[in-house]
Amino acid sequence: MTDYIATGAVVPERVAEIVGGIAEGCHQAGCALIGGETAEHPGAMAPEEYDLAGAGTGVVEGDAILGPDRVREGDVVIAMASSGPHSNGYSLIRHIVDQADLDLYSEVPELGGVLGEVLLTPTRVYAKDCVALTAEVEVHAYSHITGGGLAANLSRSLPEALDAELDRSTWAPSPVFAYLAERGGVSREDMEATFNMGVGMVAVVAEDDADRALGVLAGRGVEAWRLGVVKGGSGRAVLNGEYRSA
Repeated sequence: MTDYIATGAVVPERVAEIVGGIAEGCHQAGCALIGGETAEHPGAMAPEEYDLAGAGTGVVEGDAILGPDRVREGDVVIAMASSGPHSNGYSLIRHIVDQADLDLYSEVPELGGVLGEVLLTPTRVYAKDCVALTAEVEVHAYSHITGGGLAANLSRSLPEALDAELDRSTWAPSPVFAYLAERGGVSREDMEATFNMGVGMVAVVAEDDADRALGVLAGRGVEAWRLGVVKGGSGRAVLNGEYRSA
C-alpha cells in the first residue's frame, strides 16, 4: 500500500493521526504501508481540509485468479455482514443530515449510540478472512460490495449465462439504513443502489462447500449466511422477496 495526503496546512499531529488510521487498516488487511506522499496546498485548500488517496498492489499466480469464469450453476452465494455504510454513500448521507436537520451529536436509541459515531463506524476489512476462506474451501469468486450496492457489484463477478438469485429474507439490514431511508425519504431502490444494506462482502462457493465456508467464517468471528444461489440467466444479480425484520 502507498498513500497520498493533500492538505491546506500540514499539522504534524493531525497527519500522524491520519497515517495511523491507514497503518491500522493495513494491519487488518495483512499488507505493508511501504511509503507515500504528503502535499501542502495553501490557497487551493482550506487549512483544515484534506484529501486522501491510496493504491494497493497484490500478486497472485495466473492459474489461481478467481472470477466469473470459475462460477458454476448451483454455486452458493455467501454474504458477510458489513459494519455499516462502509465508505460509500456519504454524499447522500450528508444530504439527508442537512435536509432533515439531524444532530450528529445526538444519542439515537434505535442505533445504539451517537449518530455521528454510528455513521463513521470504520469499514470492515475482509482481506484476511477471504484469504483464509480460499485456503479452506472451493471459492469461485468474491465481490466487495461498494458503491452501486449489492446487485451491481455482484453482477460483475458472474459470467454472461448465469444469474445470482438473492433472497432479501435471509437478513435484516443494519438499523442505520432504515434510519437513513426514513429520515431522508429514500426509496428502497435508491437505498440498494447506493448502500451495501448490511452485506459488505460476498463469496461464491461450490455448493458442496457452502456449510464448511460458513463454519470457517464463523470461526473467524465473521457473521455470514446463505444469501442465494447461482442459476441460469444473463449475468445479473437479482434481489427477491422482502427483508427480514430486525
